[in-house]
Amino acid sequence: MPSGWQFEAPLDTPILLAAQAAGIKLPSLCRNGTCRACLCQAHPGGASAPVTYRIEWPGLSRDEKRDGWLLPCCAYAGADLVIDAPDAARAAL
Repeated sequence: MPSGWQFEAPLDTPILLAAQAAGIKLPSLCRNGTCRACLCQAHPGGASAPVTYRIEWPGLSRDEKRDGWLLPCCAYAGADLVIDAPDAARAAL
C-alpha cells in the first residue's frame, strides 16, 4: 500500500517469503523478528493483524500487535491483509 501490489501468502509461508516469490522485495536482515528491519503495519489500524507467529518472541510488544504492526519475516497471514511497507520495491527481473 499504496502501490496496489498484490500477492498470495500460503498459510505455511512467512509473508516476507511470499512477497519475494511474487517479485516484491521487503526490507529484511535477520529473518527471525529480532532486528525489526521488516516492521510494517497492517490496515485498517486499531485491531490486531490476522497473523500468527511460530516463534515464541517475534520482537513486537503487545501494544504494537494490537495496533496492527507485524514482522513479515516471521509472520504468517491468517486472512487477507493490506500492509503499509514504504520501503517495498519490485524485484528486478
